[in-house]
Amino acid sequence: MDNLQSQKLFQNISALLENARKRVAIAVDQAMVLTYFEIGRMIVEDEQNGENRAEYGKALLKGLSLKLTEKFGKGFSETNLKQMRHFYMSYSIGQTVSDEFKKISQTVSAEFETPHNQQFEISETDSRKLFPKLNLPWSHYLKLMRIKDLNERRFYEIESFKNNWSLRELQRQYDSALYTRLSLSKNKDEIQKLSEKAQIIEKPKDLIKDPYVLEFLGLSEKPNYSESDLESELIDKLEHFLLELGTGFTFVARQNRITFDDRHFKIDLVFYNRILKCFVLIDLKIGELKHQDIGQMQMYVNYFDREKRIDGENKTIGIILCQDKSEALVEYTLPENNDQIFASKYLTVLPSKEDFIKILEENQ
Repeated sequence: MDNLQSQKLFQNISALLENARKRVAIAVDQAMVLTYFEIGRMIVEDEQNGENRAEYGKALLKGLSLKLTEKFGKGFSETNLKQMRHFYMSYSIGQTVSDEFKKISQTVSAEFETPHNQQFEISETDSRKLFPKLNLPWSHYLKLMRIKDLNERRFYEIESFKNNWSLRELQRQYDSALYTRLSLSKNKDEIQKLSEKAQIIEKPKDLIKDPYVLEFLGLSEKPNYSESDLESELIDKLEHFLLELGTGFTFVARQNRITFDDRHFKIDLVFYNRILKCFVLIDLKIGELKHQDIGQMQMYVNYFDREKRIDGENKTIGIILCQDKSEALVEYTLPENNDQIFASKYLTVLPSKEDFIKILEENQ
């Protein structure tokens, strides 16, 4: 066997093993989540049979923790058992599961025995009541359970699964108030859809956030920085910036030069959104937005629409990121039926909860 053939065989087997490991890890994590859900159910139902529920529940968890830890080792402290109970109580109501997930749930349930030494079995109806569609790792649910607003919690749950967010990414999106920022320009029915289907991108405005939060750049430590500094930092941390931009974005170019009538212009950042099938141009501005900035972006958008856009693609979107802006200036500079040019503020630090509320109220 020559070296080339041997290397190809090695690569194929390596890929197979890596995929197998990923599948095993996902299956183990899912089984653990389902197991914790079932433990939570058993604890809740046992507590409900106690005469003095508060005292009984406290004693139950303490004794159960000691016995489980003795037999199975770490992972069954009173705190952890309380989290499992909370998990079941948070996710057991008003949920349904797919047929495939129901089978997994029933398999896990069958591993447990009732006090009468009989295998625990559930009907299809009971399964749909008991087992929600739990697709995330346990660490994500520990975070999600702390979100009191059910609509907000459901939004982050769907987005985490849809975009394969790590726990760190989930925490970052929550800290930057993604749900609240997306809710600002929506009516009651649209906000409800956020909790049912998460972010749905159907038109240019659906892509826009105001403000954008760029705390990952670390620019708060610099008293002064230029548009070039901001652009360089965004490129250096492109993965973080794509996460902040949202779903479907791919990077195209930096300082993209366009030329006409022997004049040269440079667009700071060019992206493409695969969902809306259009170019997205981003211009970075330090300080307050000027009407000339909006006119410049209008020129960039018109150029891309006429020279770069091909059949089947939608109109180009332009986003101007600025430190400050006058809503009136933006409103009167752009046409009434504008759906291509947007101006949004950016923040270089995560504000406090109180400051965030004030910022969001100012943008309403």
